[in-house]
Amino acid sequence: MAEQHAPVTRAEKLGYGVGELATSFYINFFNIYLLYYFVELGGVAPAAMGLMLLLTKFFDAVTDPVMGAIGDRTRTRWGRYRPYLLWAAVPFGLTGAAIFASTGLTGDAMLVWAYVTYTLTMVAFTAVNVPYSALMGVISPSADVRSSVAAYRMVFNALAVVGVAVVATTLVRELGSGNEARGIMLTMFLLAGAGTISLLVTFAASRERIDPAPSNGRVRDDIALLVRTPAWIAVAVAAILTPIALASRASSALFWFRYVANDDGAVVFGFLDRIGLFYTAFALGQLVGVVFANRMCKRFDKAHLLIAAGAIEVTAILAFHAMPLDAVWPQTFAQLFVGIGLGMMMLLAYTMFTDIAEYLEWSSGRQMTGLAVSGAVFAIKTGVAIGAALPGMLFALTGFEAGEAQSENAKWGIELAFALVPAAIIVPAGLATWFYKLDRKTIATLEADLEARRDLAAKAPFPSPPDAL
Repeated sequence: MAEQHAPVTRAEKLGYGVGELATSFYINFFNIYLLYYFVELGGVAPAAMGLMLLLTKFFDAVTDPVMGAIGDRTRTRWGRYRPYLLWAAVPFGLTGAAIFASTGLTGDAMLVWAYVTYTLTMVAFTAVNVPYSALMGVISPSADVRSSVAAYRMVFNALAVVGVAVVATTLVRELGSGNEARGIMLTMFLLAGAGTISLLVTFAASRERIDPAPSNGRVRDDIALLVRTPAWIAVAVAAILTPIALASRASSALFWFRYVANDDGAVVFGFLDRIGLFYTAFALGQLVGVVFANRMCKRFDKAHLLIAAGAIEVTAILAFHAMPLDAVWPQTFAQLFVGIGLGMMMLLAYTMFTDIAEYLEWSSGRQMTGLAVSGAVFAIKTGVAIGAALPGMLFALTGFEAGEAQSENAKWGIELAFALVPAAIIVPAGLATWFYKLDRKTIATLEADLEARRDLAAKAPFPSPPDAL
């Protein structure tokens, strides 16, 4: 038992957090360049690309919970979830690199390439991110420690945003040497390699401290329990809606700066152009939001903090939208607060999913951390896909023409995707969390009870599961 409850050191928190670079590099680079690459540079119709992003989510609806159930039932000398960071790291890197390696393809061939490579990448993403997220649920039996671990994870998430916004966008320009598609491809190769290495670091640095149950029940019974748990439903809804808003905003940002703000790509601060400054402010805001939320969740209930974070985000997006198009620094300040809201929401959502997994073990005797957090992974992937698809749909409806001067109607479509729709979507995300009833007092009670049960289980090889409440 002493090894099981060994403290989570700062080095281990850092090692775990590094793994976030892998999926965050992908998500943020895709948010900026996926739609732009295939529509603006590859000639794929915006609506066709949007449909691709939506259809692939039907496959994820199966693979994500399956991966969660597999992880819950895995037994190795490395634990339940850690091994997949080792086994899936290389496929994750290879499939991600392939997405933008479509040199010479156009039109329908380009669309087919998008379907195949994006689907394979999302399978590899699932094989990595579900176990990675579940690992946070068993890295410590303490909710406060898990919040601290999540804070390290979100710091690296923000660093990934900075890396993509500042370094990657610069690399696209420099490596492309006038060929933007080639620059995007080579930059993605570098990000895929860095992501693979980060997963291997997390595998080596992390440990699982909660022993698995001797056996698991039927998967369908676990799923039935999960989908009738109000707290899980509430957080899953928020976890879908928030990425929709942010992905729509991120995917339309390049279009907004080019066609609405008439940005010429000139440097405005140091070596940053307006888009680089936009994402840098966002990332710095995330860091502030993560630190702030980590401190506040030790004093306030997470559901209330999540609602406050949503209010900050909506206010900042609408303020940005109300400013003059050339108000660079006021817009940057507003975008900083968009990042603060997102940083808070992400840290809170991830820790809430692991708290729910602990609650389910306490109330039913079932260990289903992987399945519970697979909902978070599916929600985020679905939200990102819908959010990335929304601009394509709105552009098609409002008459967008790639590479041409845009009509006022087309500019309105870009404004919708960039500001108004994201702000509107975050509102119900915050309202959903009213149904999350796991307050700090409840979490403290169930943690103490589970600790006593685990001590008893260490002395009795075959304990009876607790009665469901």
